[in-house]
Amino acid sequence: MVNDVGNNPKLTVLPLIALIFYEVSGGPFGVEDSVRAGGGPLLSLLGFLVFPLIWSIPEALVTAELATSFPENGGYVIWISSAFGPFWGFQEGFWKWFSGVMDNALYPVLFLDYLKHSFPLFNRLIARIPALLGITVSLTYLNYRGLHIVGLSAVLLAVFSLFPFLVMAILSVPHIRPKQWLVVDFKKVDWRGYFNSMFWNLNYWDKASTLTGEVKNPSKTFPKALFGAVILVVSSYLIPLLAGTGALHTSSSKWSDGYFAEVGMLIGGFWLKWWIQAAAAMSNLGLFEAEMSSDAFQLLGMSEMGMLPAIFASRSKYGTPTVSILCSATGVIFLSWMSFQEILEFLNFLYAIGMLLEFAAFIKLRLKKPDLHRPYRVPLQTCGATMLCLPPAMLLILVMCLASLKTFLVSGAVILLGFFLYPTLVHAKNRKWTRFETEQPAALLSTSLGGHLDVPESRQEVIDEVSVSLLPALSPSNIEKDGTEVLLEEDLKLE
Repeated sequence: MVNDVGNNPKLTVLPLIALIFYEVSGGPFGVEDSVRAGGGPLLSLLGFLVFPLIWSIPEALVTAELATSFPENGGYVIWISSAFGPFWGFQEGFWKWFSGVMDNALYPVLFLDYLKHSFPLFNRLIARIPALLGITVSLTYLNYRGLHIVGLSAVLLAVFSLFPFLVMAILSVPHIRPKQWLVVDFKKVDWRGYFNSMFWNLNYWDKASTLTGEVKNPSKTFPKALFGAVILVVSSYLIPLLAGTGALHTSSSKWSDGYFAEVGMLIGGFWLKWWIQAAAAMSNLGLFEAEMSSDAFQLLGMSEMGMLPAIFASRSKYGTPTVSILCSATGVIFLSWMSFQEILEFLNFLYAIGMLLEFAAFIKLRLKKPDLHRPYRVPLQTCGATMLCLPPAMLLILVMCLASLKTFLVSGAVILLGFFLYPTLVHAKNRKWTRFETEQPAALLSTSLGGHLDVPESRQEVIDEVSVSLLPALSPSNIEKDGTEVLLEEDLKLE
């Protein structure tokens, strides 16, 4: 790390639950389309009951094991690098960062879309463009001020965003007709839209792993936070859907993004509609904050690994990665012109490729590094762990097969760009055009020691003469040694 950040507050369980909640969900805003695409309430409700079992829980379990085994910023980039080498680690990082920035470009736009119902001024470009820039700059500054502030803000935003749906659920109880939950018209089912909606609303459980280095006692905190977030996310979807579809007899075609505000008005009145609209707008701010934090700390982690120039690892006096935050904010501004549906498919496709690589890394590390210290271990042997990954892997492949030709072309271009960027950075490093970090993350050092690294204090342990495997330098000669292993680069004498 470039700056000493030891005095900056670390994330505890509750703020981490809130950040994971906003990485994955942010509330039921956007799940309305699952009712329309599913031809009625039945498939939507079944989806949010079944998909967490075959997708969310396996992904959360894999994330808990790998994040606690490699407690450093960078998350999945370090996992993939340890399993398959730095080339694929870089590709994973680039795909995830690009998809994260595209995702984040949505939230300032959606924030204004909710406000324009009450303030039509935001329909006009002369007011909308300055407002978008102002929101992006303001939220970027909040990220700059410190991750603990972002975490506490996420807690408050989550409470404010979810409370109106609890009120709506209570008010709907006298009007519930359970038979309405069973309605489905298979002639109206849009399978591509349905699976994309389910997948998008239940993914990104691994995203918070890029913040692991900022978590207090990650071996205990991270699994607890993931477990709590799974319950919170699934509940935040099912309770409003059960209330809205059970209390109202409305056509599935009316269920589109933003319809929960109308549901609130029909169940509780205009005051509840306005409350839900305000909650939806504020939820987008929470989504933006959580996504930008993960994206920025991912770039910081990649810089600490020597994959990006050292400037990306520079920290402010608040312990935040200044240049990485600015880079992510710039990407958000340039990508905010894209439509919601375009971004949704692009996100899902790139995310699916990255997750297939993560599941493969999870299995390979179980096979190749059985003695790796795993503070939290999925309670299954390697064969069982492989079976755990099969259902979500099949779902990932299905989502990719349902993508449009445009999505294939755009995603293919992003992948090719990543293939080009890697050798470009190798050349820049070899030519010493800019400075790169040479000290490797402690989590990677510990993999060769079979060490019990969990918190930064472990770095202070006295270790007699040992050889430690470093992540290979970004140079072609080192990559040729072995493209799939974390190789021995040099012997360090630690005292």
